[in-house]
Amino acid sequence: MRMHLISRRQAVLLALSLPSLPLAGCRASLPRDYGPSSSDQALSLLRRSAEAHGLSAHAKINDVNVSYAGRWRWLVGRLQPALVDSQFRGGSEERWLLREGIYAQSHSGPQGHKQVLRTYSGGEAARTRVWFNGQESQDREQIDAAALVIDAYQLFLLGPILLAANDNPRREIRAALAKPEVVKQAHTRFTCEVLNVYLNPGLGNSRADRLALYIDRETLLMRRVRMTLNGLETTRGALVDIDTYEHRLFEGIFWPTVFHERLRRPAPLDVHTWQLTGLDVNRGETAVEVSAPEFSGKATPPASRWLLS
Repeated sequence: MRMHLISRRQAVLLALSLPSLPLAGCRASLPRDYGPSSSDQALSLLRRSAEAHGLSAHAKINDVNVSYAGRWRWLVGRLQPALVDSQFRGGSEERWLLREGIYAQSHSGPQGHKQVLRTYSGGEAARTRVWFNGQESQDREQIDAAALVIDAYQLFLLGPILLAANDNPRREIRAALAKPEVVKQAHTRFTCEVLNVYLNPGLGNSRADRLALYIDRETLLMRRVRMTLNGLETTRGALVDIDTYEHRLFEGIFWPTVFHERLRRPAPLDVHTWQLTGLDVNRGETAVEVSAPEFSGKATPPASRWLLS
């Protein structure tokens, strides 16, 4: 029998097209069982890290306005078109009304405008709506992808603050400590405590997700988050690392301004690099101004660029 060799690119394509099954002996795994309750040490670390990021200042913020720009690897766009959505996700503006539990994104790309609205109401499940050029989508994959993105970007920007504040009234959070690890970013090495976290419900429309927060021992800032992507059928079982860089202090909070995503499972691959391009808080937007197919009123102007100039 003649054997055919395949290129690394072909191997990655094959791995990414197959179901994301757990890999035996894979160092990029996360524990499946966090026990019935959290450890006191883990909860203390989560709280201290959230405070170092600016938890007390976060409690005084009513609305957050942020913009991003980034670049996806072309291969990922081919294999995960609903998640990447390259024809609409060229750049984005986000508006968060923290007290009302309203989170909205406005995306722009070659084919036009995409708007996402995700709302939490009391003990009910979060609801996500998506519009393309003003027309609301009923496509389940598009809705699930949008829900995953909007929840994940809150985690990337706020890190431990998001978990310590736990504004989702339905979410159970369990945490446990793992062995410390070293995170390398460019020419810097950070010795980090590793905090394993179980979320139920998870990110987006996931039933549950598992995270590992890499907390810098010196500053208590989150340098990396490892996470499952169970909120979308085509990414279920995948594992990614998101590194956060260049934190800047603004309104009492340390905000990361540069982000890098790397796929760990089913195949190692650099996926996405993006950066914060604007940020301001407490404009005073109303729910009406951020809940339609387009922003209006105080939600309309782009997020301020002055912080990053």
